[in-house]
Amino acid sequence: METYTASRLTEGNRIFTSKIIIDDLGVTFRVPSLFSGNERTIPFNRISSVDIDSPLIGYSTIIIETTGEGQIRAHGFTRTEVKEMKRKILEKIG
Repeated sequence: METYTASRLTEGNRIFTSKIIIDDLGVTFRVPSLFSGNERTIPFNRISSVDIDSPLIGYSTIIIETTGEGQIRAHGFTRTEVKEMKRKILEKIG
């Protein structure tokens, strides 16, 4: 299981940081908050594509498209982290 935590320096992650967790079952996007939180898990067989948006300066975004369940869009990771996440997810779905 691999866990990637967004930087606290990015918008929306200052107090409670978003996390992407990649395990044997799928990809989980976790956004904690003070009284509750959101957690969404997408099984690998429901992932249709993985895209990354890496600006020259600043933090990167990973976009995980699903078949019929929308998308996961997580911002605040380094370029190296999003490339590693993409590679791991594509290995699992391919």
